[in-house]
Amino acid sequence: MNSRFTHRSSDVEVMDDLSCSGEVVSQTLRELEIINRTLGGNNVTLNGLQQLMTANPSQKTFTIADLGCGGGDILKRVAEWGAENEFVFHLTGIDANPNIIAIAQKNTRGYSNIHYKTVNVLSKEFQEQKFDVILATLFMHHFSDDQLIDMLKGLKQQAQTGVVINDIHRHWFAYHSIQWLTKLFSNSAMVKIDAPLSVLRAFKRPELESILERAGIKTYSLRWSWAFRWRLVVPAY
Repeated sequence: MNSRFTHRSSDVEVMDDLSCSGEVVSQTLRELEIINRTLGGNNVTLNGLQQLMTANPSQKTFTIADLGCGGGDILKRVAEWGAENEFVFHLTGIDANPNIIAIAQKNTRGYSNIHYKTVNVLSKEFQEQKFDVILATLFMHHFSDDQLIDMLKGLKQQAQTGVVINDIHRHWFAYHSIQWLTKLFSNSAMVKIDAPLSVLRAFKRPELESILERAGIKTYSLRWSWAFRWRLVVPAY
């Protein structure tokens, strides 16, 4: 087995540059939306959210934050799912890049219950905020283990109902598949670089379990989902 899959990569993705902007970002976000929708990745987040909702059947109104909201695709899906199931969702997209927030605002125009904040999740400003549910889709792999441990400790305190994390399973098949797909179909140089690297920065189950243990989180649900995703649900209770 190639050693690149043994440990998480610490290489930096192009998207991690908080000043990146322009058409390359717009094209990248469009392609990522297509990839996640086509491969069913967004459903992992919705399934985790439904798991939390089922555990709190009497509550119908929720404040929900989406960390690293990108183009707002998850927020749209959550807003539509909430309306279909008679929930009242107040949704906030969080991203540290103001250029990405601007794209998300444009993409979700017409969704009156979706709002945005340009703030770094590692900042005290964000850590002082409270929500019922905090979502993180393809976001956590951007951080080191130590950063994740500190972040999860904070999220556990910030989320009154729970946290839903949807991220990648680091696996050779996932890496080579996304590399092949992006070479064939992507028009974004950023996607061609970042998509395979995201897999290398992602997680194996023991790594996630270790991070959770070091964060002091004992109650959680961790399940593998297609296509090579982890669905991690951390209830507040």
